[in-house]
Amino acid sequence: MDKLASATYPINELIARRWSPRAFDLKRRVDRTTLGTLFEAARWAPSAGNMQPWRFIVGVNFDRTHKAVLETLADGNQRWCMNAPVLFIAVSALNFPDEDKPNGHALHDLGLALENIFLQAVDLGLYCHLMAGFDPEKVRQSFGVPEGYQPMTAGAVGYPGNINDLSESLRERELQPRKRRPLKELVFTGSWENPLDI
Repeated sequence: MDKLASATYPINELIARRWSPRAFDLKRRVDRTTLGTLFEAARWAPSAGNMQPWRFIVGVNFDRTHKAVLETLADGNQRWCMNAPVLFIAVSALNFPDEDKPNGHALHDLGLALENIFLQAVDLGLYCHLMAGFDPEKVRQSFGVPEGYQPMTAGAVGYPGNINDLSESLRERELQPRKRRPLKELVFTGSWENPLDI
């Protein structure tokens, strides 16, 4: 199912097609080359001082790590994520390497890497859905994430599935139109909340 963005101005097709579905094809696996391409895209995201603070814990095609990642997710997310062949936890290094100085741009840079994964997934005919609904402390314990690193979000990646395989409440959410604030609420000039005339 496609849900193209209803953009006010022309945008790149990958951006227009990017959305976060919950219906994944349980039977379709993600091969290692495709998986490598996704994380290679993340590797080439821009980062402040080229620190590359992102790290990923990845479960693939229902292996043991997939199960362990699934168990860190909130119950509501587990219900639909269990069909996604790739589950991951995105982790950010909080400090500059070899320093005790915080990297104030680390989370921003992790977000850039995640958007690269999103767009690369769409280009490969896959979809990605990121989730805040997971237990960071359980991730830390299950995978031995050291101090100085913060589990920030969980992700599910896979091929589009049939929305009729979802519960009624999830199906309704899947069919809702995509919404975004208008640009006048987001882009200012001169002073705060003075919209840029575009």
